[in-house]
Amino acid sequence: MVLNARAAERVLFVFSLAMLLGGGCSAVLGADRLATLAWGLGTLGALGWLVATIVVSLVKGAVGLDLIAAFAMAGSLYLGEELAGNVIAVMFAGGQVLEAFAQSRARQEMNALLARTPRSATRYEGESLVAVPLDQIKIGDHLLIRPGDVLPVDGVLIKGAALLDESVMTGEAEPVSHPMGDDLVSGVTNVGGAFDMAATTDAEGSTFAAIVRLVASAEQQKAPMARLADRYAVGFFVFAVALAGAAWLVTGDPVRALAVFVVATPCPLILAVPVAIVAGMSRCAKLGVMVKNGGALEALASTRSILFDKTGTITRGEPSVKEIHRAPDWTEQALMATAGALSQGSTHTVSKAVVAHADRLGLVLQVPEGVEEVPGEGVFGRVGAQLVHVGTFAFVARHVSRDRWFGEAEALVSARSGLMTAIGVDGELAGIIVFFDEVRAEANDVLQALRAAGITRIGLLTGDRLMVANAIADGLSFDHIEAGATPAGKVEVVLREKQRGVVAMIGDGVNDAPALAAADVGIALGAKGAGASAEAADVIVLVDGLSPLPNAFAIARRSFRIARQSVRAGIGLSSIGMILAAFGWLLPIEGALAQEIIDVAVILNALRALR
Repeated sequence: MVLNARAAERVLFVFSLAMLLGGGCSAVLGADRLATLAWGLGTLGALGWLVATIVVSLVKGAVGLDLIAAFAMAGSLYLGEELAGNVIAVMFAGGQVLEAFAQSRARQEMNALLARTPRSATRYEGESLVAVPLDQIKIGDHLLIRPGDVLPVDGVLIKGAALLDESVMTGEAEPVSHPMGDDLVSGVTNVGGAFDMAATTDAEGSTFAAIVRLVASAEQQKAPMARLADRYAVGFFVFAVALAGAAWLVTGDPVRALAVFVVATPCPLILAVPVAIVAGMSRCAKLGVMVKNGGALEALASTRSILFDKTGTITRGEPSVKEIHRAPDWTEQALMATAGALSQGSTHTVSKAVVAHADRLGLVLQVPEGVEEVPGEGVFGRVGAQLVHVGTFAFVARHVSRDRWFGEAEALVSARSGLMTAIGVDGELAGIIVFFDEVRAEANDVLQALRAAGITRIGLLTGDRLMVANAIADGLSFDHIEAGATPAGKVEVVLREKQRGVVAMIGDGVNDAPALAAADVGIALGAKGAGASAEAADVIVLVDGLSPLPNAFAIARRSFRIARQSVRAGIGLSSIGMILAAFGWLLPIEGALAQEIIDVAVILNALRALR
């Protein structure tokens, strides 16, 4: 059986410790040669592992701090300090095991997410219920969700009421109730009674599957400060060699040089930094913010300027009826009953808003017939005996007569901004509906919290006209508004802002993807956002809201503050120990013990990022 790297490190630790203890027992019994052999084997085993690791790193063009540990163990064998070498081997292998444990502890939330992946679902097939593998679920399947089930795919609640534990997605502990017709997200748990849902995605396309892929991607990334630590390795190695060489040259005692190397092994840089960063990513995941890699976490920690897309980010991205203008011979109820009936045949967000408003008015909607949709323009079909058109004013205008009220409606459309739809019935213009996109309730509080977290400049970026953008931004604390921006124009704004410092771009649509990629850190909002924006982004907010953002920025800053604190303290203490060893005040064995105390201290400090 081929052992993985973590298992091999545990085996190495057990072997080195066994040789150390076995050699100690032999020395107590007077078998000095056997003791020396055991200590030498313990050192040699760890040295062989280290040399192999270093060779692999060098082939990849990387130089790491493991070089110092290798020099220390090789020097111990060469100078006949087998006991010191074995102590170094035990401490080094133990440090690797401790690091693995610490990172495993930090990944608990991510691992818990992965463990929730369902393996099967209960599907209606005729009059029967059949358990089917997850990969056999298709869009439109009628599924039974039993108490305790994890929702296998995204869907719509079609029978019963749902009570769901959504804490894995939102961080909120209280269960959430859903009435019929609500959209449901995969990965959450049914904590109420059984209900039926219709699948709106397959397993591969579900929200939860996308999150799991992001977790897997994040797990494979190496943190940038860990790479930075490897770059520090050259300077630290030169310092250790120079100090050890000077001690040897001045005193003529090679043991002092060995003691210097021992104290420098292994430097806290290779232990504390990855632990703090993984801990920060784990904390963000628990809040519902998936950070793809350590580089993204570092960018979050350094961000000073944020650009928000408007539609679907600052606003909810779901139009609601604001005003209804009707021809003189139409009542509001009759107009909405007609428009709502036809709109049932379309999945467009505007059609959904029309149907929702008709439902709020308590109207009973007829079933439309012969519904056809003209992409980007509108829908038409029959509602009872009437031929109805619902869509843009230009679309409906082509199918209605130019009576007096048509002129009034045309003037209204020309004078107003924002989203509007027209209704034509049997060749006559019947009404105009004006929509508004509601600003998220939490938007103002979030902007204030971001400023408190250290963000100095916040901008609104939109393709809408300036008048619309100003209306949305009224009462919100934006420093600047960039209106009328195309996808390419959004990129230009991002690049201009980057000249001021590290920039985060927050958006949710396909048209935001180029700007998300151009920013220092791209943040895609909403678990059900467009795939292109999620691919381009460095960070995914898994809930449909802005509330987790301030905490995510705060966690990133704290994680890197702790990482840097651990590094500085560790290097400072190691340097003091190396100087003491150079003056002969620390023997190799004492230096090894001192260094490992430092390592344990900085790892425990790094784990504070979990709190």
